[in-house]
Amino acid sequence: MATLRGGDLSRLRQLNSLTAIGTLRGAGPLTLSALAERTGLSRPSMKEVVEELMRLGWVEETPPAQGGMGRPARRYRFRAGSGHLVGLDIGGHNIRAALADLDGVILAETRQPVQPDTPLPERLAAIGRAVASCLALGGKTIEDVWVVAAGTIGVITPEGRIFYCAAIPAWTGFDLAGHLREMFPCEIVVENDSRLAARAEAVRGAARGASDVVFLHVGRRMGAAIIIDGKVHRGFGAAAGEIAMLPQAQLFDASEHLQNCSIIPEGTSPADAAGYTIAAARAGDPVALAAVERYADDLAVGTSAMVLLLDPQVVVLGGGFSRSADVLLPPLRERLKRLCIRMPDVRASTLGDECVVTGAIDYAVAHLDHRLFTPDAPLPTSR
Repeated sequence: MATLRGGDLSRLRQLNSLTAIGTLRGAGPLTLSALAERTGLSRPSMKEVVEELMRLGWVEETPPAQGGMGRPARRYRFRAGSGHLVGLDIGGHNIRAALADLDGVILAETRQPVQPDTPLPERLAAIGRAVASCLALGGKTIEDVWVVAAGTIGVITPEGRIFYCAAIPAWTGFDLAGHLREMFPCEIVVENDSRLAARAEAVRGAARGASDVVFLHVGRRMGAAIIIDGKVHRGFGAAAGEIAMLPQAQLFDASEHLQNCSIIPEGTSPADAAGYTIAAARAGDPVALAAVERYADDLAVGTSAMVLLLDPQVVVLGGGFSRSADVLLPPLRERLKRLCIRMPDVRASTLGDECVVTGAIDYAVAHLDHRLFTPDAPLPTSR
């Protein structure tokens, strides 16, 4: 079956195929009559559209519904497996990769450990290993991938270059998109990791249905992102959400309260230190509880500033520390109530550590929609 990568779109537009594809993607399997009704086309016209889409590999017939009298009507669905997407979370300590179909359904995930001081060649090699392992796990090759979407730390230019990165100094000035294009023969898009995480929470996580959101990316480092009127806000220079860089916001070093608590046993790895403190606080240890209170004090300063500025419907606590929301959210809520004119709904992430790589997949889906399924749409600037 033919694989379409955009070259046949002029023909598809002539057949109203973009409308049909969009309808099938949003509604699932439909009969010709139902599809014609939803698109406003006549049934004979829709039959021609569907036949052409099946020939091109975009649509397939589904097995007939069980039960009922008489011959069941044929039903059709978007062929999400006609191509694949890869999402990347390139962090300071881990590189996560996910493989998904064109609807964003994740099929396989892998992880490669790194360190903030890992040399660039080794970091790129780890990215390659993560993607290769993920593809092997999903039974695919890089030739099956249409888009690789990568999220990483720092201020990312629209072209995919890392303008500034405090957490990984060698990252500053690095042309990540350019190097990924040398590694992978497909479209590449790059975005800030916190914005991808916010997108994931809005699409399939704790912020679904919310139009104005502040996302707190909490872990061994701090990040933030904002959603305004249902859209992830990048800002004029793609630096929106970088409030942690303001010392007075008290966010950049907030995690030190949890990672350097005096009760942590000597020899505990940095990756486990904060978790040890939080577990001890959950068990009632007074020293650990005091550390959590200091952490909440700092976290509330920058968070309240964003809340007072944006008046969001929802604040989402996301990232690695969100798994400990039972310990962290109550003191944060208490402080926000004191500081904010209107208290937003403060929620824990439902995606945890997977928020960035999941958001990368959702970003790839959105890019593909814009690239292929929007009539006459220009290519995004991040291409």
